[in-house]
This record gives sequence, structure tokens and C-alpha cells, in this order.
Amino acid sequence: MWDFSFGRALAMVLQTLPFIVLRIVVYIGIALGYVLTVGIGGALGWGFGHMGSGPGAPAGGAFWGGLLGFALLSGALYFAREYILYLMKAAHIAVLVEVYDGKPIPGGQGQIAYGATFVKTHFTESSVLFGVDQLIKGVLRSLFGSVNFFTSFLPIPALQQLIRLAESFVRMSLTYVDEIILAYLIRTQTKNPWSTARDGLILFAQNYMHFLKNAAWLSVLMWGLTVLLFLVFLAPVGALVALFHSGASFWAFGLALVFAVALKKAVMEPIAIAALMQVYFKEIEGQTPNPEWTAKLEQVSSKFRDLAQKAAGWVPGPATPPPTTAPAKPA
Repeated sequence: MWDFSFGRALAMVLQTLPFIVLRIVVYIGIALGYVLTVGIGGALGWGFGHMGSGPGAPAGGAFWGGLLGFALLSGALYFAREYILYLMKAAHIAVLVEVYDGKPIPGGQGQIAYGATFVKTHFTESSVLFGVDQLIKGVLRSLFGSVNFFTSFLPIPALQQLIRLAESFVRMSLTYVDEIILAYLIRTQTKNPWSTARDGLILFAQNYMHFLKNAAWLSVLMWGLTVLLFLVFLAPVGALVALFHSGASFWAFGLALVFAVALKKAVMEPIAIAALMQVYFKEIEGQTPNPEWTAKLEQVSSKFRDLAQKAAGWVPGPATPPPTTAPAKPA
């Protein structure tokens, strides 16, 4: 079946509880922000709709007002994604790597400062980490776009739609690969993040089928739990949105999904990363980047070639002292 220990992944995440609390606050705050902006936008649209003609004008105004509120907040979050990655995700991954290696980490709020300092030591500023992350994502898109996972095994025209659906699921299951490459950068104490990201991608490509099997199992588990959360949130979110305007069934579905995905990102995503971290680090142990895969990635991805150029031009900033490791608390 799979090659990770779910119990170990859960234990790793529980040791980083301050980050889980932070993630819950951030993502549930975002979900509440969607409820607020959609509700206010819908209420304003409902009011303006009464100024129009036709019996359906208020409902139409509410829909477009809610949609505008949703779009405005989504745009704001798009521009904030660099800082969310730098200040929360990367810092959490850094602490998870320390836990994976059995190193002592501080508890309480000091753990968050410890993780943030660790990331700043190796990436100096958010733009570097964000740039590395975006190039990794670009290389992965090119790689997955060039690989037909099932077509070579099932070249049957009548099954092409089914094959495309299966390949879409495969690509969706590899959502966390960029976080795992980031964990590799942190674990290797990189001095050149562009060069180390390049090596990490080659090592992933060499073992992608083994990684794929585990990622697919995790994807089924994560999305199954997300659907359950969606069903749990549907009624209360619908009642909350209805306080702002009637005819809220469409937004009830949408916002219940937002809350479910928020909890998925806050709690389930770190468990998935901890699980795949086990698979990746164990599989690449003792391996070196294969020149054949290097050539393949250079051929299919301009982003991969960009990593080589960035690596060649990288000038490390002034050395930053590593974070002080607090003594481990007794169990």
C-alpha cells in the first residue's frame, strides 16, 4: 500500500502544535473573511438591486455583489501569498524537518520564532524563497505535462477520457511536492537555494513513480476528509450567510467548501507533508542526481534551465547565526 507511517506523521505534527494553532487562526480567519466579504457584498448588491427594474433584480444584485466581495478578497490573498509562504509554511516545514531528524525544538510561541529564524538563515528574504518555490512549481508542471502516466500502458481510444481523468487525479495528488523539495533545501542546510532545489527536483524525478503511489493514497485520504468537513459545515455556514441576504444556497455551498479547505490546509496539509517527507528522504538516501534525468528536465522545462542560471549567479548574503536550539522537553 503506502510506505509512510501515518502514526509517525501525526506524532511529528503534534510536536509542532504552536504552528497548527497559527495555521488554524490564519486559515479560519481567511474563511471568515470570505463569509464577511460575500455577505456584505451580497447585502449591498441586494440593496442596489431594489433600485433596478424587474422582480429578479434584488437577487441578481445580491449574487453579483457577493461575487465581487469574493473576488476582491481572493485578489488580496493572491498578493499576500509570498508572505504566507515565508512566515508560516516554510517556518513550519523547517521545524518538521528538525522533528524528523530527532533534533530538539522549543515549545510554545518560541517554536514559531525558531522556525522563522531558521528560514531567514538560509533564504535571507521572502523574495528568494518565493522565487525558488515558483520555479519549482513551474518545473513540476512541465514534468507532469510531459509524462503520460497511463497512456503508454492503455493505448485504447475508448478509454482516453478515463485515462485523462486518471492523469488529472495523479497530478492533483502531487500537490505537496514543492513543499517536500523545500524540506530538502532546509534539511541540507543549503548555501545556494537555486542549486539545491535543482538537485532536489532531479532526485524527485528519479523516484517519481514510487512517490506517486504514496501521494495518490494521501490524496484520497485528504479529499475524503475534506468532503466530510464540507458536509459538516454546510448547514451552519448557510445559516450564517442567510443573515445577510436570502437566496444564499449558492454561497452556502461555496463558503462551506472554503471552510472545509481552510481546515484541510490548517491541519491535514502538515500531516500529508510529514508523511511524504518520510517517503522522499528515505527513498533518496544515498542517491546522487542522475545526469540522464538532468538532461530530460532541461529538455522539457525552461524553468529548470532558469534554476541553473539562478544558481550560477547566486551571491549569498551575510551569514546569519543559526537559531539557538532549546533543550527538548521531557516526554
